[in-house]
Amino acid sequence: MEITLDQLYTDEQKMVRDTARRLSDDVVAPAAAAIDRDDTFPREIYLALAEQGLFGVALPEEAGGVGLDAMAACIVMEEIARGSGAVGNAFAIPVEAALFLHHHGSEQHHKLIPGVLDGSLIPATAVTEPDCGSDVAAMKTTARRDGGDYVIKGTKAWVTFGQVADAVMVFAKTDPEAGHKGISCILVETDRPGVIRGKSEELLGMHGLAECMISFDEVRVPVGNLIGPENGAFRMAMENFNFSRLMMSSMALGMAQAGMEDAISYAHDRKQFGKPIYDFQAIQFMVADMAKDIAAARLLIHHAAKLYDAGHPIALEAAQAKLFTTDMAQGHISNALQIHGGNGYSREYRVERLYRDVRLSQIYEGTNQIQRMIIARQMQKLHA
Repeated sequence: MEITLDQLYTDEQKMVRDTARRLSDDVVAPAAAAIDRDDTFPREIYLALAEQGLFGVALPEEAGGVGLDAMAACIVMEEIARGSGAVGNAFAIPVEAALFLHHHGSEQHHKLIPGVLDGSLIPATAVTEPDCGSDVAAMKTTARRDGGDYVIKGTKAWVTFGQVADAVMVFAKTDPEAGHKGISCILVETDRPGVIRGKSEELLGMHGLAECMISFDEVRVPVGNLIGPENGAFRMAMENFNFSRLMMSSMALGMAQAGMEDAISYAHDRKQFGKPIYDFQAIQFMVADMAKDIAAARLLIHHAAKLYDAGHPIALEAAQAKLFTTDMAQGHISNALQIHGGNGYSREYRVERLYRDVRLSQIYEGTNQIQRMIIARQMQKLHA
């Protein structure tokens, strides 16, 4: 099913979209059920994404990237997640890591970017803790100075790629008394003594992402591993969240698109009372609402991406896109499963996996309750 906004895309954006679509249809989608079943990191598919240059889609050419923009990254994410939400999630990690290192890292960190882009260096980011999710300022992990080193102690939870990462960008308190103004980001190579990986988490969906807890038991790293200014990482994280929320919105959008496509196809094939169930108005109305809301979500995301690429702040627009799209995707994938009837509850059908995978999107990168708080605060500023 061809759903495009070709008139609004540049030739370069269309080219990278077509590349992502072919890869999604030919490589990602056929492997999606096995990734979900086996719950193992799909390294070959990860490298296939890298080989097509997709990890550098939003990175400037002078930094080794493709030289496109956030809009292109959102377009690619939608296509990849349409084949597999989990692979879409995996795609987001190196894209965001390369951008973060480019924007905030030193020359030493910039040397890591080629490895991130070609897939030979798997990155991870560690912010969340067992007792600290949305309240980032409440983190307990510390990094104290000791001569020319930082000594890191604490535990991070839900680290995507934690089991397979070569390096982790760890957010820790370098000034524990300063609240959010005392947080720094430090690169930790996972082969350092004291880095302890927990077992892979058994998740409802989004299988294959090697998610785990990581503990840091007096881990020593050179001061040069600091990314950005000391005690300045909270602002860096909040700025990065705006981009990552566009990525998560696009991931949910791709899954919603897949759910609608499956629902329409199934409703034309499935016959009840002597005719395809698509002929029943109840089914048609569900599909009509899917199409309407998917189109609206796509425009919300692309509007925010355009503003981001033009250098405008997008805290409001990113939160709106994330909130609307992920709630929409959860609801309409549920309707797509309903259209499948009992078959929708079977793992023989993709919609069952979509239903489990999309649930994370309402939690990831700030819960949707947090998005509502952000929107409300932004509106207060606009109308003060």
